[in-house]
Amino acid sequence: MGFVPKGENVDPVLGSPDQSDENYAVMSDVDEAALLRKIDMRVMPMLFAIYFVAFLDRVNISNALTMSMPTELDLYGDRENVALLIFYIPYIIFEIPSNIIMKKVKPHFWLSGCIIAFGIVMLGQAFVKSYGGLIATRFFLGLAECGIFPGSFYLISFWYKRAESQKRFTMYWSSVIFAGAFGGLLASAIAKMDGLRGLENWRWIFLLEGVASILVGIFAFFFCADFPQQASWLTEKEKAAVIAKTRNHEDDDVVITKSDIFEFSKDIKMYLAAIMYFCIVVPIYAFSYFAPTIIKALGYGTIQTQLHSVPPFAAALGLCILTAYFSDRLGLRSPFILLGDLLIIIGLAIMLTMHGKNNFSPEYLGICFITMGAFSSGAVIICWVLMNMHGHKQRSFGSGFVIGVGNAGGIVAVFCFTSDDAPLYKRGYWILMAITLVGTVTTVLYGLVVARERRREIQTENKTDKEKVLSL
Repeated sequence: MGFVPKGENVDPVLGSPDQSDENYAVMSDVDEAALLRKIDMRVMPMLFAIYFVAFLDRVNISNALTMSMPTELDLYGDRENVALLIFYIPYIIFEIPSNIIMKKVKPHFWLSGCIIAFGIVMLGQAFVKSYGGLIATRFFLGLAECGIFPGSFYLISFWYKRAESQKRFTMYWSSVIFAGAFGGLLASAIAKMDGLRGLENWRWIFLLEGVASILVGIFAFFFCADFPQQASWLTEKEKAAVIAKTRNHEDDDVVITKSDIFEFSKDIKMYLAAIMYFCIVVPIYAFSYFAPTIIKALGYGTIQTQLHSVPPFAAALGLCILTAYFSDRLGLRSPFILLGDLLIIIGLAIMLTMHGKNNFSPEYLGICFITMGAFSSGAVIICWVLMNMHGHKQRSFGSGFVIGVGNAGGIVAVFCFTSDDAPLYKRGYWILMAITLVGTVTTVLYGLVVARERRREIQTENKTDKEKVLSL
């Protein structure tokens, strides 16, 4: 069984279902361009803000670890890495149940609740006094955030057709990059607040960003969009037009049964997609968490370290924007993923050969290449995989499974750079190199499976020669 339903026409460029005469009739009743602008303004900004603060809060510990936090909480040996690891246990386990719950209670309620809970726990983390307290707050942070990332992508996939999808997925994904860059700038300013009102500077990071999360959560309750069928800000014709162009006609009361899960489990694409995403998550989180640590090992002070962590994320944002534009324009996904993998490999090769030889410029270029390649590929992978799924059943279970398994890469990432491997971190770079090569092979295999399924559909439906498919 594949995720692409049989009996649907295939877009000659993106391989997506095209519009039947009935769908065109529905779309002709509305101004499609105006409707798209309306959706963009209502759906994307709030989701961007939600994940911006969520990711900022998730990785701000990387900035705190360059301050006095390790000394004050007695984070010796691998304790720092374990504190990072504990976040992913509930985060991974509860992603699929979270998507199912979000469908039942509506996205605006679930996503806003998740981010408010996240902010409250973050406030608690600002006042921890021990390693045990840090572990507890990191666990509940993972539990609170488990629904935000897969839930948001799940929601976005119901608002846009494939030809529109990459730009929107990248817009949402870029919130991660903004968070990485802004986190460094904010941390450099907060570093100067050491001792203010009797609090250490690292505590101010968690305190201020926790308050920001709660405020965003309150706004999200009122302004976060739901699924198209539930959108009170659309007319009935506009709702019908969105459903027609995205071909998401399933009823609201969808229940995933054991037989559905069994059918999903037979789809090899789901496993390849999970491995592909896993292999890009590892370098993403490794450098989100440890870029400041790697830069600090080059001899920079706290503030300079935070400032130097910004440009790699800025470069990644630029590449993501270019990738989104050309990916949608050319109707191609895998070449841009492979380009990102190539940049990661080049960057790792630079770090392995130049690190520790007082060659800051080549090393810094290597950090930029790795960050650019990982973040640009990640955005395309998510879009490619989710838009090969259809309906609430496949997307709720499939997105939760792929993102859940993929995010297990965060567990590997937190142990890539350990104190006993400092300051050269050669073991970490070799781990990332091996995982990136596996991801490259998996990307090719996933593309071949998609191409085979699309060709079978064309043969089954007796398509004409004009309806060709660019599967990759």
